Amino acid sequence: MRKIIVLPFITMDGVIQAPGGPKEDTSGRFKYGGWTASFGDEVFYKVLEKQMQPADLLLGRKTFEIFANYWPEHADNWRGINDVTKYVMSRTMKKSAWKNSVFIKSVADIKKIKSSKGLDIKVWGSSNLIQTLLKNDLVDELWLKIFPLTLGKGKKLFDNGTIPAAFTLIESIATPSGVIIANYKRAGKVKTGTVGE
Repeated sequence: MRKIIVLPFITMDGVIQAPGGPKEDTSGRFKYGGWTASFGDEVFYKVLEKQMQPADLLLGRKTFEIFANYWPEHADNWRGINDVTKYVMSRTMKKSAWKNSVFIKSVADIKKIKSSKGLDIKVWGSSNLIQTLLKNDLVDELWLKIFPLTLGKGKKLFDNGTIPAAFTLIESIATPSGVIIANYKRAGKVKTGTVGE
């Protein structure tokens, strides 16, 4: 069984929309694209490099289009990006010139891929796809990069239909610029009780 690992850039109020640039995703009149730009430091980039180790990718259509327009020509900055399989969740796209791109349409397709043999599967960006994964309990690990700002509006990491789920912290670090990087793995059901008893 392959793990599905979600690696979002997230604000303290849960926004994950357009972390990389002003034109990345302006839907909903979002005007804060590129909100991660001022937080890069040596520690952050070292962690990011580790998180970008080769793994197959599972991407929503919009994120795939952004990646396909950039990474094939900049593969020196992401080792193996052109060689790994890129699974793309889309009802409209069926092919791409970017090698090793596989188009899928349903949760059943994701479950089939997850149960197959191969590399772990990482999800970058892809806010709508993440909602689908969370609703269907398909996220094995969350590798959060939490930035010290709030934006109020924008697409959220935990939004419609997230199921109750417990996670265990497996690794964490704070960068000099204030980004908290916290990796969690799925840990069964939510346990309740009374504090102090």
